[in-house]
Amino acid sequence: MDPSQSALPVEAEQGYCFGNFRLDRDGTLRRADSVVHLPPRELAALRLLLAHAGQIVSPLKIKKEIWAGVHVTADSVLRCLSSLRARLGPEELIQTVYKRGYRFSTEVRRQHDPHQGAVQRIAIMPFTTGFAVPEHLGAAIAEEALARLSNAHFTAFAILARDSTFTLAQRGLTAQQLGQQLGADIVLTGSLSAISAQFRLRAEMIQVSDGTQIWVEDLLVPGDSIGGLEAELAERLVFRLGQDGLTIAAASANNLPPLDPALRRSAHEIYLRGHHEWQSLQRHRMQDGLQHLLQAAELDPSLLSASIDIAQLCVTQAFYGFMSPAASASQVHRFAGSIPDVAHNAPPILPALGWVNLHFDRNMPAALQAFSDSAHLPHDPWTTRARSMFALSRHRFQEALALLRAALCIDPFSPWLHARLAWTHHLAEQRSESVDCIQRARSLFPEHEGVALYGSILLAFNGEVQTAHLLAESLARRSPHFDLATAAHAYTLACDGQEDKARGILERLQWLGRERFVLTAFNPAVHVVLGDMDSAIAELRNSELTRCPWFFQMLADPRLKPLRPHPEFQRMTGELARLEAQVKPEMLSLGWDSQGYPA
Repeated sequence: MDPSQSALPVEAEQGYCFGNFRLDRDGTLRRADSVVHLPPRELAALRLLLAHAGQIVSPLKIKKEIWAGVHVTADSVLRCLSSLRARLGPEELIQTVYKRGYRFSTEVRRQHDPHQGAVQRIAIMPFTTGFAVPEHLGAAIAEEALARLSNAHFTAFAILARDSTFTLAQRGLTAQQLGQQLGADIVLTGSLSAISAQFRLRAEMIQVSDGTQIWVEDLLVPGDSIGGLEAELAERLVFRLGQDGLTIAAASANNLPPLDPALRRSAHEIYLRGHHEWQSLQRHRMQDGLQHLLQAAELDPSLLSASIDIAQLCVTQAFYGFMSPAASASQVHRFAGSIPDVAHNAPPILPALGWVNLHFDRNMPAALQAFSDSAHLPHDPWTTRARSMFALSRHRFQEALALLRAALCIDPFSPWLHARLAWTHHLAEQRSESVDCIQRARSLFPEHEGVALYGSILLAFNGEVQTAHLLAESLARRSPHFDLATAAHAYTLACDGQEDKARGILERLQWLGRERFVLTAFNPAVHVVLGDMDSAIAELRNSELTRCPWFFQMLADPRLKPLRPHPEFQRMTGELARLEAQVKPEMLSLGWDSQGYPA
């Protein structure tokens, strides 16, 4: 069956209006024009109460709906509802009915009511590029326009997630087919071509219900001003959609001297190229992207988008093993520290900073502060990855599962979300769920590197060694500089009984480590299968010393279970407990409860 036709829950949940709030179908809660961030459990509780507005909902029903059979403490529902009430503000919207449950006590209107005006869903496809047009520009301009419109806080339109839209577009779906898969009402598509000394962007708006073209327009800019296309496109879309007075300017720093317009345009064009290049899994392209972003930030210090991308890219490269954690942390601190009032001016950089605070600085209070200050940010591939990995490093598996499931409702065709959900089930020791998730991901995204990486590990661990070996071997051949893929290949060989070949790969990684930084986080599992527990502990100790971003997750990895009685392993596990204990006195001031969950 064609993966693009697989039955996914692409239809988002029902939208509601109540009091001064609006809950959009994609899960965005707004109070007037401000976004109110809700953690996944609180969002699920709110949806349940809104769906049964005026009725009493018992604590048992809330527990079953939100935790889906997972055992939780008796006060979990009380904590969840208390947190939800705090986020909704002083209004008494949720009534407690003594010994019976909870009731939403204000008037609730469903958004599909034509008298209320339904929110329309818009998907923005990457633009096709013609002869003499740099290939990256089609995707870069669409993505920039998408980001600007997503930040404009539409009242009648919702911009759909980038990953799902781009993934389906890469499969060659037409605008109408893509819109049908995502449950969109409108799809923006088009082409970018070079005409003499100008670039022309032809933008088309397609109505998904019948495939008709409801708007088309040509945008022309000089060849040396390509960076202005996405701004003009966003402005025209805002006008066409009838959203007057919205602010859609790109992020920029305040209180800086004026910059020559030509230099600003040049910096922005370099930024667009860097932004495109770093979102790959290829070491040389990511490093080229970093150089472009550094150049853009140097040319135009007010271009905060470049600083945000640099921080996110550096942490991503540390995850992949393309940059040492020390170098990554240095760059993140440098660029976050260069932005005045970073929580206000550049909150998207905070998840990267929080990640460095935990894994490199070992400063849990600072990490919690960074994630707390960025809690209002909506889902995007980077923010959700940082939040889920932060939860996994703290061994908060149910929190990570809830977060990823909520993100998949918004972004159902994101390969990384599906793969990471399978990995989370694995760390939570839910083996059947882990295998089901990764098999589903493989059926949807058979060529994706992240799916192949996690798939090879999880399938080998659960006995499907031959399939796992083929996956890992293919990935290692395609990405020879991806150390985690090489380690996964060694793991599948060890599980298949090919111990000499597995040891040979580990030796090559060891020799390679004398020339450059090598990420060894997945090596201990290979040593465990080979029966060399001392080497496994030594590799873990090396991960701890280098501040490996996978270190704390590896301590929960079921593949390392034979190491858990070892005194050194217990000492390492105690480091995470020490970090958690370190922050308890500060939890309440940071908006977290005594167990380290959002309050």
